[in-house]
Amino acid sequence: MERKIISITSDYITLGQLLKFAKIVGQGGEEKIYLQNHPVRVNGESENRRGRKLRPGDVVTLEEVELEVGR
Repeated sequence: MERKIISITSDYITLGQLLKFAKIVGQGGEEKIYLQNHPVRVNGESENRRGRKLRPGDVVTLEEVELEVGR
């Protein structure tokens, strides 16, 4: 499984923003549909809220990739 580090400059990024930034989804409404139809785990726990706040050190696991939030 591929692992990518997504660097942020703010205190947090939402799960929906992370999916767009990592080019997993394109436009705004797509993250909601993606989260309904694909398994997503944040730090090992199932997650489907696009507004979930992610901070440096958090790891999002998707079917095809792991995204780590970094500085």
